[in-house]
Amino acid sequence: MSRGRIQKALSGFYYVDADGKLITCRARGKFRQEGRSPLVGDWVEVRETGPAEGMVWEIGPRRTAFDRPAVANVDQLVVVASAAIPVTDPFLIDRVAAIAALKNCGVVVCVNKCDLEPGDALAAIYRQAGFPVVLTSAETGEGVAELTGLLRGRLSAFTGNSGVGKSSLLNAIQPDFSLRVAEISEKLGRGKHTTRHVELYRLDCGAEVIDTPGFSSFDAQELDMELKEHLPECFVEFRPFLGACRFVGCSHTKEKGCAVLAAVKEGKIPRSRHQSYVRLYNELKDLRSWSAPRRWNGS
Repeated sequence: MSRGRIQKALSGFYYVDADGKLITCRARGKFRQEGRSPLVGDWVEVRETGPAEGMVWEIGPRRTAFDRPAVANVDQLVVVASAAIPVTDPFLIDRVAAIAALKNCGVVVCVNKCDLEPGDALAAIYRQAGFPVVLTSAETGEGVAELTGLLRGRLSAFTGNSGVGKSSLLNAIQPDFSLRVAEISEKLGRGKHTTRHVELYRLDCGAEVIDTPGFSSFDAQELDMELKEHLPECFVEFRPFLGACRFVGCSHTKEKGCAVLAAVKEGKIPRSRHQSYVRLYNELKDLRSWSAPRRWNGS
């Protein structure tokens, strides 16, 4: 039995790196019976059935897991934003950050294109909220070393609206990144009529990143009953004020005696963050649960 990490999933095959040896695997039938699937990023036990071939026999415990893209054990989402063209709506950052908090996954806010527009106001919002924030320019190299330091030793997935420079940043960190991905895609015949796949890459700096068909955007389908039930906790800077409201069951949207609203008024919580909370609250408030709620895993 070998232990390794799933680097790639494609057409029912799982490619497991076991101490530098790549093993092409199928998954045990019991996983399908149990409604489980191995995910890229999973640590697994492999039973070898032939030279460089085997079966995914057991799936190790997961720190985090996302449905779309299907990945596990992501340490952090790097939300790339811009104050230049395109200007990032803070709500997009806040929605991803709330989903990450629900999954107990870290968030780094990267304000790119600072050579075109400094982005200090946008960065200030998230520094005040307690997120690691880095200002970068893929064109000039500003902040790239700092971002690299935040990635090193972690498995990260990049997200952000189209055009903010995610691919450019990865190429600034490792110039052959796009070439490496393109070469593998060409070998696999990846194109518009073939199956796109999720893949984990190791960078020379000691970081790992995930490339997915939805590399540009983590899917907002995670907006579900679990997020509805725990939305206030998912805005991390709300947490010191939760439980201090005048009324039990306060929605923190408009009630008198709300400690969160008082903190917003006093400047302890960024106003735009609360506006995003209210917007998400309104999106989620009419959801109805037809099954038992899942357990909250926040810290």
